[in-house]
Amino acid sequence: MSNLFQRLSQSAVLIMFIAMSFIPAGDTAGKMLSAGLGASPIYVAWSRFLIGGLMLLPFLPKGTWSLLRDWRIWFRACLLAVGLSCIQVALSREPIADVFAAFFIGPLISYVLAMIFLKEPIRWQGAALVILGFIGVLIVVQPGSDAGSGLIWAVAAGTCYGAFLTASRWLSHLGTPLGLTFTQLFIAALVLTPFGATNIPAITGEVVWLTTLSALFSMLGNFIMLYAYKLAPATRLAPLVYFQLLAAVILGWIFFDTLPAMLTWIGLLIVMGAGLASIRLRA
Repeated sequence: MSNLFQRLSQSAVLIMFIAMSFIPAGDTAGKMLSAGLGASPIYVAWSRFLIGGLMLLPFLPKGTWSLLRDWRIWFRACLLAVGLSCIQVALSREPIADVFAAFFIGPLISYVLAMIFLKEPIRWQGAALVILGFIGVLIVVQPGSDAGSGLIWAVAAGTCYGAFLTASRWLSHLGTPLGLTFTQLFIAALVLTPFGATNIPAITGEVVWLTTLSALFSMLGNFIMLYAYKLAPATRLAPLVYFQLLAAVILGWIFFDTLPAMLTWIGLLIVMGAGLASIRLRA
């Protein structure tokens, strides 16, 4: 039996690595759309939610639609809609690795919000790690320097995502993971429709292909991650979310021929270290 659990755990780690590669791959396709083809970042965000929701539509568990009666479900989805819109603006202006480094203030924001609103115990180590992570983000963003304004959008996206993570834990008892995933996609697509539908770019084969890839990789990454969490404890898999940073660096190098500057590397490592330490502390 112990060998079976070990094999399942090893499989979960591999699946998690795949999932954490798919998510920045979706953002890479989105960056190609916005920075390369001139598509509006709001269109990229809207189309991702819309296509992802349509892909999940045939697999909805019973009771999913009734979740839409709860205002808290709408609040959670709006946080994600704003966050993803902000990161698409950031990606259209800045290298993907820099954006992800600033964006990963999100888990640290979630740590703070969980202490305030979910009454999780406050530890001095946790507070120190939050401060350390924030310093790492400041090193990446370099406020007051000539660093791009797109990184401010990345920080805003990370802040929204941190609030979204806390809201997800707050509301996790309301429905199944698949049902909650669909509600966030459906509501976000609905909220962004007035903006996304009016910014549809000229339809070409390349636009259709990249739009589909952006939504598909993002949806699959998040869905596969949920599957991995069924095979192994969350405390073991949670640190692997930071593999997205490495994947973002590799994808930025392959597709855009960009690598982070030295200061960005330093900030990235500080953010990653603080995030991993906070996960271990919470576990």
